[in-house]
Amino acid sequence: MDKILRIDMGAEGGPRMTEAPLGDYAGMGGRALTSAVVSKEVPPLCHPLGTDNRLVIAPGLLSGTTGAMSGRLSIGAKSPLTGGIKESNSGGQAAQVLARLGYAAIILEGKPRADELYVVFINKDGVKISLAPSLKLLPNYELVEKLKSEYGESIACISIGPAGEMKMSAASIACTDMELRPTRHAGRGGLGAVMGSKGVKAIVLDDTGMKMRTPKDPEKFKEANKVFVQGLRSHAVTGQALPAYGTNVLTNIINEAGGYPTYNFKDGRFDGAHKISGETQAETETARGGLATHGCHRGCVIRCSGIYNDKDGHFLTKQPEYETVWAHGGHCGISDLDTIARLDFMDDNYGLDTIEMGVAIGVAMDAGIIRFGDGEGAINLMKEVGRGTPLGRILGNGAAVTGKVFGVERVPVVKGQGLPAYDPRAVKGIGVTYATSTMGADHTAGYAVATNILKVGGDVDPLSAQGQIELSRNLQIATAAVDSTGMCLFIAFALLDQPETFQSLIDMLNAFHGLSMTGDDVTALGKSILKMERDFNARAGFTAAQDRLPAFFKEEAIAPHNVTFDIPDEELDQVFNW
Repeated sequence: MDKILRIDMGAEGGPRMTEAPLGDYAGMGGRALTSAVVSKEVPPLCHPLGTDNRLVIAPGLLSGTTGAMSGRLSIGAKSPLTGGIKESNSGGQAAQVLARLGYAAIILEGKPRADELYVVFINKDGVKISLAPSLKLLPNYELVEKLKSEYGESIACISIGPAGEMKMSAASIACTDMELRPTRHAGRGGLGAVMGSKGVKAIVLDDTGMKMRTPKDPEKFKEANKVFVQGLRSHAVTGQALPAYGTNVLTNIINEAGGYPTYNFKDGRFDGAHKISGETQAETETARGGLATHGCHRGCVIRCSGIYNDKDGHFLTKQPEYETVWAHGGHCGISDLDTIARLDFMDDNYGLDTIEMGVAIGVAMDAGIIRFGDGEGAINLMKEVGRGTPLGRILGNGAAVTGKVFGVERVPVVKGQGLPAYDPRAVKGIGVTYATSTMGADHTAGYAVATNILKVGGDVDPLSAQGQIELSRNLQIATAAVDSTGMCLFIAFALLDQPETFQSLIDMLNAFHGLSMTGDDVTALGKSILKMERDFNARAGFTAAQDRLPAFFKEEAIAPHNVTFDIPDEELDQVFNW
């Protein structure tokens, strides 16, 4: 990973590519690299869909290696949903393949002068950019089948569906999994719309003939990786709960804790939660010949994904994750797993963020467009989005737009981005993260649920205001650093509880890159990333006023605990004062 591929989509005479050394970006990977490029090269006040924005696609520092869990891909830009800096993260095979091809990043610049659509193909022999008008508005599954027929089976694809081409602010970017299905998505922030604005339908990667990246010290790397894997397998969350039931293991847990937002954040528990829980989902998948445990990329040892078949035993979608099951399920009052799975497939096929779409549909339900619990109605709304009808475009631009159009007061967004599946009144640490993250409402930016609810890394009472600022701050710093390694964020459970597993990750980085990093250096890396991101947002016009939850969280108590979000604004303003 010693070079950056830049493609100017608006160059005279058609797209022009250049390759260059990392230069100022040397030593960076993943989120550190995407945020550094966006912060340095993108005018903060530019239009997110305009020529001045950049789309940055970067594997992590350990991607393309034999290191376990190292297959995450960071994609960054100025977000059309939040108006601020964005890093969206995806699993699948793309990060590993791109890293083995030698690229630290692909940067898409400019935009075509005409309504043109392109495919970028990269292999060991170089880069080819081709016009692809026949792919216009194809959904992701059909698109990938066409790409397989042209480029073969030994590929990984990064693509957008119709939503990205239509530049909807909830549009995602799909990455193919080990079965070459477009099931892994950089979902949050509408970055699919940015890729659509660049006129790129797909990036096809083929690392045939390329070797694994080689560590500076192979023996130390191998030993550190062994300790790392042992730590993950011995932890209750990463070694037992997630492999058995996937991320949806959280449904019963969060529902019992009273932090499961239901009917557009009106209640903290959902009566139908047991029908859509991870336990029920795994049982259903197994009975139908699917898989309750499965990795999203080679080298995954947690294996929290799965395969969900329909009643006839045919593939329907990948295992819907906790956030998806909540967004299309509990949040909307829908308790049928098959309906949720159909909605998940539609999101992946059209290229949409499952969280944003579920929150938007819930807001539409609150407006009376359809009733809560109407699964077929939700499916019909998704079809409107796929067709790009006026109603579909409203929903496809996210919850904030949907709320404005239909006059809904209770719109659960921060910086324009829909809140995920934890109510900030009942899980207050995650509320701090939602409010203050540079990314808009984003649970992965500082997953305080780990400590508030799962008691990983300590025990901070989820219903108390005490300790939440420090908890969110520390987790946001750590997350920014982990996002730069290419590691799956779920490793954090073991890292928080097992000092030896945290040290083994540092040892892997040191052995691979010939470094001498310490824990303090990891903290410094996380702080430097957050500083870059906050600086960009400040130049884009963000102030402390954007680091707030919607007012109804402070005013409306949520059952069953009858609590509000009572952390004072002046304390929220201290999160980044380290």
